[in-house]
Amino acid sequence: MSENAVGGDSAGVSIRTVFSMPVIVASLGYFVDIYDLVLFSIVRVPSLKGIGISGQELISKGVMLLNMQMIGMLLGGILWGILGDRKGRLKIMFGSIFIYSLANLANGMVTSIEAYAVLRFIAGVGLAGELGAGITLVSEVLHKSVRGYGTMIVASVGVSGAILANFVAKGFDWRTAFYIGGVLGLMLLILRISVSESGMFKEMEGRSLPQGNFLSLFSSRKRFGPFINSILIGIPTWFVVGILITFSPEFAKTLEIRGAVSAGNSVMFCYLGLVVGDLTSGILSQLLKSRRKVVLIFLVLTLAGITAYFMSAGSSVAVFYGICTFLGFASGYWAIFVTIAAEQFGTNLRATVATTVPNFVRGMVVPITMLFQLLSKDFGIQQGALLVGGVCMAVALLSLWQLKETFHKDLDYFEEYL
Repeated sequence: MSENAVGGDSAGVSIRTVFSMPVIVASLGYFVDIYDLVLFSIVRVPSLKGIGISGQELISKGVMLLNMQMIGMLLGGILWGILGDRKGRLKIMFGSIFIYSLANLANGMVTSIEAYAVLRFIAGVGLAGELGAGITLVSEVLHKSVRGYGTMIVASVGVSGAILANFVAKGFDWRTAFYIGGVLGLMLLILRISVSESGMFKEMEGRSLPQGNFLSLFSSRKRFGPFINSILIGIPTWFVVGILITFSPEFAKTLEIRGAVSAGNSVMFCYLGLVVGDLTSGILSQLLKSRRKVVLIFLVLTLAGITAYFMSAGSSVAVFYGICTFLGFASGYWAIFVTIAAEQFGTNLRATVATTVPNFVRGMVVPITMLFQLLSKDFGIQQGALLVGGVCMAVALLSLWQLKETFHKDLDYFEEYL
């Protein structure tokens, strides 16, 4: 067993070891990642109007651009995950942020829907590498008794990037908001110079082992089951963000909410809830010494939040935003489910899984939005969303039931596969 974890054995581990440079840098990287990821949802309407889109196309073109971004993240998740296990966690963190920072800068210059779509795809590819590489690195450098706190910090700091995105979008025009995101990302690259690679990955480099074989996840039931179930437990989070929050202005009209609802405010309040939710879920997982129990608790809370959302007809804007905040809180098991994915697999496949899983979840926005649009034509947007949400929740609960607990699992081992 190598000395890969900060602090040695569990008896000598202090909570202060959690605040190490890898955790700080991974947190800030995810902060900029989330800023860019949600910025489009916030500036969707003004940016599309700025390039000549109007009327019903604000929704249809908005869905198309969101799907382009998510398809990019889906493909990028596979690419960065494989490279993370073959080239190292740090190189992926550097490469991903460089690409999405440049894409952000270019997004501020678009003048056509075609260019916008291509750049959202490129940005999606770049955004795909940040969280998985960060969670993998943090999981490997921290002792198992405190790694839940480390991933909690990464997620909590990261999702607060959405709050900054809302303030920037309100204070500046949409083009400048994209420029700011690009500059923040390039500045972060300087900080990353001081971070060292995971000891577990360094130990693997000297061995003749198969690394980052994505297809191996599908060649064995032993690997495929945990992989697919890790993905499916996360899809309610993106049903909430991709449907209920992104299109909150449209839902507010059909629910006859008293007052104007903006997507920017909905995103801000949702992510405020996410910050608190990620902190709470991380602390609970440490106190309960269980990842699965915490995910179950938060899935039940998500179901309650969705119910409240559609029972808010005639409510005030303040009540509606309060429900958006609660939905964000209930979706705050993001770090936990990515940690579960990372803890399911050995060092030579861990980055592949931890990077592809969250991006496959994000990529699920594509079929989710397509199903939502299809059902909305026949049942209306409220009933259509309820049907889609019901399917997402049922699938997530079934998948959670099939996953094993990983809280106490030692991660210093390798996957044996051909």
